[in-house]
Amino acid sequence: MNLLRAYIRAIDALNRGIGRIAMWGIFVMMAILLWSSISKTFFNPTLWTLEMAQFAMVAYYIIGGPYALQMGSHVRMDLFYGNWSPRRKAAIDALTVFFLIFYLGIMLYGGLGSTSYSLGYWGTEPLSFFAGLLTGSEEISRLERSPSAWRPYLWPVKTIMVIGFTLMLLQALSELFKDIARLRGVELAEPQT
Repeated sequence: MNLLRAYIRAIDALNRGIGRIAMWGIFVMMAILLWSSISKTFFNPTLWTLEMAQFAMVAYYIIGGPYALQMGSHVRMDLFYGNWSPRRKAAIDALTVFFLIFYLGIMLYGGLGSTSYSLGYWGTEPLSFFAGLLTGSEEISRLERSPSAWRPYLWPVKTIMVIGFTLMLLQALSELFKDIARLRGVELAEPQT
C-alpha cells in the first residue's frame, strides 16, 4: 500500500503542477488569435497565427487532460451515476478505466509512430527507433513539415501529444488504484484542491 500511495502522490502532484501551468495556455492561444485579428486589420496578414493557435490549443487540451481526469472534470453521463453510493461509483469507475487505459495505450503507440515519422523514421517499429536515438544507433533524418504556407516542423506538437498521452495514462492508472482502494475501504488519495 505504501508503494501505491507513493505512486498516486507522485503522479497526482506531477499532473496537478503541469495542469495548473497548462491552464495558462488558453491565454497564449487568445494572444495569438488577437495578434491574428490585429495583423489582418491593420497590417499584412501573418501566415503563422492560425496554425500556431491550433498548436497552442492542442498543447492546452492534451497537457491539461490528466489534471482534468484527476479533478473529475471530464464530462460524464450522469443519468444514474449521481445517485450511486461512493463504493458503487468506485466499482464502475474501476471497470471503465480499463477501457480508458486500453484506448490511451493505442493512442500512445500511434502517437509514438507519428512522432517517429515526423523525425524522419519510415519503419514500423517506433519504440526501437526511440531506443536507437537514446543509444546513438539511430539518427534523425528529414523532418516532417506541415503542408501549409507557413510550413512549421511538426515534431514539437507531436512530442507534446506523446507526453500528454503518457501523463494521461499514468493518471488513469492512479485513478484505477484509488478506485480499487476505495472498494477495499481504504482512501489512498489526498483531498482535491
